[in-house]
Amino acid sequence: MKPETESFFERVYEVARRIPYGRVTSYGAIAKYLGAARSARIVGYAMNGSTGKDVPAHRVVNRKGLLTGKHHFEGTNLMQQLLENEGIVVIDNQIQNLESIFWNPSKEL
Repeated sequence: MKPETESFFERVYEVARRIPYGRVTSYGAIAKYLGAARSARIVGYAMNGSTGKDVPAHRVVNRKGLLTGKHHFEGTNLMQQLLENEGIVVIDNQIQNLESIFWNPSKEL
């Protein structure tokens, strides 16, 4: 990986580590906060590679609240289980009441 990609990933991880317990954000919200609004997919790649980096990747979902990254977690429903353990309601791979638990780093940091 190129050094600039690695540093972008580290910046993504820094933001993700600040997502409060029981809240979620989106790939796009992180990208926008980092000044790279069109890089939501790159944020997703960063989340895919966050295993073992103490990053709460389960708290990052797509803009509609879908658990699009769930395939990158070990086990069948680990991402959903981690969210539900924090009191977040997930039905059919989608977070319910997204507006009330959404954490926007551009407003909160």
